[in-house]
Amino acid sequence: MQKSVYSLVLMDDVVAAVDRLAYREGTSRSNMINRILAEYTQLATPEQRMQDIFSAISAVLDSQSALQPMLSASEAMYSVRSALQYKYNPSVRYVVELYPHAGEELGEFRAQLRTQNPTLLLYLSQFYKLWTKLEDACLHGPRRTCQASGGRYTRVLRTPQNLSDEALGEALASYVRLFDTCLKTFFDDLSDADRAVRAVQRAYTAGLDEAAARL
Repeated sequence: MQKSVYSLVLMDDVVAAVDRLAYREGTSRSNMINRILAEYTQLATPEQRMQDIFSAISAVLDSQSALQPMLSASEAMYSVRSALQYKYNPSVRYVVELYPHAGEELGEFRAQLRTQNPTLLLYLSQFYKLWTKLEDACLHGPRRTCQASGGRYTRVLRTPQNLSDEALGEALASYVRLFDTCLKTFFDDLSDADRAVRAVQRAYTAGLDEAAARL
């Protein structure tokens, strides 16, 4: 939905009340007014759609003790973290960022682990390469755009057709959960590289559902 600049004459008390609401919701005055007017006119905004999708993700992942919700820096992001079973139990952060005006590209998935440990970075790089190969082999349609650097992995998410916001949120939750499961499976078998690869392949093919495969 396109946005334009409009000039409105409002009571100071109304603006003050809107500002208080915007502060509590962690958004701007313009977004708050836009949301209020959209709700009053029963028009779904991109921001409301994103919140509906994130609510569906939360409904699935909040029950997963291994994945802990985090505060997000933006209304367009949903973040969770997970402890990796490796020495000092470093935390991996997973982020789903949705584009406000999504077309064929829905948004991005990111996995990030902040570390300077060269051995851990090497293992992460190996896993990211394995994950990319599995997606290239198992997912239909155009090759997914992704990149890995250091402890960070980023993958562009495609927009599946004919999915409700709730179903889309569930698909995104399934994708995050599958990534986390495969990453932990990989680290469980670090002592045997070939066994680790086979274990991840089994976990990936067993856990990939039809909706997540369309992302």
